[in-house]
Amino acid sequence: MSDGQRMNQIQRRIVLIGLVPLFMSLLSVSIINVVLPAIEADLQASSSALQWVLTGYALSFGVVLVAAGRAGDVFGRGQLFMIGVGLFGLASLVAGIAPGALTLNIARVFMGLGSGLLNPQVVGLLQQYFQGPQRGRAFGLMGTTVGLSVATGPVLGGVFIALFGPELGWRAAFLVNVPFAVISLILARSWLPKSAWHPIAANDGTDANPAAASANEGYVPKRDRDLDPIGVILLGVGVLLVLLPFVESSVGWFIWLGLPLGLFTIWVWTRWERRYSARGHAPMVDLNLFSIRSFSNGSIIITLYFMGVTSVWVLIAMYMQQGLGHTALAAGMIGLPAALLSAVSADVSGRFVFQIGRRLVVWGIITCLVGLVSTIGVVFLLTRGIGSEWWMLLTLCFIGAAQGMVISPNQTLTLQEVPLKYAGSAGGVLQTGQRIGTSMGLAIMTALAFAVTAVSDWNIGMIASFAAIAIIVVLAGIVGLAEVRRGRRRQL
Repeated sequence: MSDGQRMNQIQRRIVLIGLVPLFMSLLSVSIINVVLPAIEADLQASSSALQWVLTGYALSFGVVLVAAGRAGDVFGRGQLFMIGVGLFGLASLVAGIAPGALTLNIARVFMGLGSGLLNPQVVGLLQQYFQGPQRGRAFGLMGTTVGLSVATGPVLGGVFIALFGPELGWRAAFLVNVPFAVISLILARSWLPKSAWHPIAANDGTDANPAAASANEGYVPKRDRDLDPIGVILLGVGVLLVLLPFVESSVGWFIWLGLPLGLFTIWVWTRWERRYSARGHAPMVDLNLFSIRSFSNGSIIITLYFMGVTSVWVLIAMYMQQGLGHTALAAGMIGLPAALLSAVSADVSGRFVFQIGRRLVVWGIITCLVGLVSTIGVVFLLTRGIGSEWWMLLTLCFIGAAQGMVISPNQTLTLQEVPLKYAGSAGGVLQTGQRIGTSMGLAIMTALAFAVTAVSDWNIGMIASFAAIAIIVVLAGIVGLAEVRRGRRRQL
């Protein structure tokens, strides 16, 4: 077998090994909303316990992303990937057989930890073993995986409830992860190349040639094997304190004290990282990454985009059920065409991302705005007794197409200039921005919708919240346009 054929085989295997558990970890985010009523009835869970079924996963997922990415860079991505998949699978098993709400919530926290460990490794492996247009297509497949997980989660949850009944259906929603985790562990141990089990050497650039990769399996300087434990703790605590008020806002006003405290902790973390680096150590995150304009601007774009657009699907579900009286299945189905289109769009965008560049992201943001404005138009017509809510099947498809044009291409371009030895931690930073943006957006947009609905109705609440989402998406577009102009200046 030639080197080229061997590399193609390695790449195909890495895509299969990485994207299957990634799909399952993201499926666990979207499937849970449909089975929550069954969990409540079967376990007699309180509303706060149900809230932690959602937030426990989100918090633990977000807190460990950067540290997990750095650990993969330092110790080798293969080990961290297997630990993450193993933890995710074991916690899914415990969740599926949980005798009570407390056990379920603890299992969900560990599921989130496992997901947070494996996700940055997938990004790092794609960055390590794919280059140029192939990397764009690989991240496009990753975007397709994300779209399919969003699309199939609610539908699969409904199918489990219908087939097995409420008592066993919600348990099947967790247990389905277990066989896939076992298969992923077996394949990862057998198929991941030797270089995936070793840290990236300090002088390594972007060469993922198998022969060159084997050269990186030797000595790695001690400086580059430093995990920076103080930095890990500071950033983890800071992210937790920032996220907590947005996912646990119902606890009381005092929970919001965590936000300024978390921002202060993150500031302390940046000071620590700079001093740690100045003393000759390798920091958890090389803050010089943020001097790479494509990385810093791309991080801002995706944080703003997730802050806005992630709320769309939650608001649509609430509007369909609470505002218009539809069933949960109907609320899930109205977003299905958009989610499927997102998967197709991500794959196509991945093939052309390097030819079009950041303009593709900007066009995606414009497409998203078309979807938001046209959905506002449908809701406005409904207030006049004109049309049907099912017209949103079409308008939401613009937002679905935009997802594929923005998320994966932006990730590809944002990581393009990042040194390979920081691919994992850089990917963790990006995903942490997504988690923070998602949590902030959900809290702000749902609070706005409920506040307006309290003095008016769900139609006006939807119009107000979608208008606020559009403003945030416009801000992301402004940063995207600045990045396009910067790219043009570099070409002159």
